[in-house]
Amino acid sequence: MGLTLFSAKIMVNTLLGIKKEMTSVYDSRGRRVGATVVQILPNLVTQIKTTHGKDGYDAVQLGYGTKKSVKKPQLGHGRKAGIKKPIRWLREVRVAGQDSLTDSTVSATSSSETLKPGQEIKLSQVFSIGDAVKVTGVSKGKGFQGGMRRHGFHGGPRTHGQSDRMRAPGAIGSGTTPGRVYKGKKMAGHMGSSRASVKNLEIVGLNKNDNSLVIKGAVPGSVNNLVLITKLGKIKGYTLPSEEKSPEEEEVKIEAGESGQAQKEQKTEQPEKQSQSEPKEKENAS
Repeated sequence: MGLTLFSAKIMVNTLLGIKKEMTSVYDSRGRRVGATVVQILPNLVTQIKTTHGKDGYDAVQLGYGTKKSVKKPQLGHGRKAGIKKPIRWLREVRVAGQDSLTDSTVSATSSSETLKPGQEIKLSQVFSIGDAVKVTGVSKGKGFQGGMRRHGFHGGPRTHGQSDRMRAPGAIGSGTTPGRVYKGKKMAGHMGSSRASVKNLEIVGLNKNDNSLVIKGAVPGSVNNLVLITKLGKIKGYTLPSEEKSPEEEEVKIEAGESGQAQKEQKTEQPEKQSQSEPKEKENAS
């Protein structure tokens, strides 16, 4: 079956990136905090799905990164979208269509524009300093771990003749009834290497030159692993520093200051006029 390519007005609030090193920065309140650097090169739109099409829902398939060789089906999928280079990662992101948008959705997404297959979405089009984001990735693998590390068990007593049972999980059954071990029982097993998300992280830095995003705190995954960054909104109580404000906001502030000064001058002129009119009234009365 052929791939249907068309454009649609949708809102993208998620981009793919690569987790880099951790560092420390100063946030907007002047506090030194730990942060993670995420490199977000321009994401490529490889496919668009809409409710009016055969898919029945609104989504955008994003491609990120390149590699030496990929399978021929993936290579052909990219060429149909007008992308010649081999794409390493393909991820689908659910989005809100233009018809189903609300005010809260618009405030948490990029500006509305017509996306087409093969188009690039840059970092600055979606994110800005002070945004609250959710970061999703695959956590670091820890191998086979015991119950104390995997689930936080406290272990057994260190006295009363227990020489080798301090880290043992203890009994796992419930007796004759039901005569079996319940499903989902917390026991030793494989830990890590699973999909994990961290919400409400703050963007404290954005560098357009090297396409890097500085996120306050730690994010899941190892270095050079793929992560998904989703914009949730603005951090509550965040005030944009003056050096980061746009020229339009500065002009609005200047105009507001000028109007306020003009109002003050009018208020000062009114008492002077009243004081000048008072002696004349007294003379007329005499």
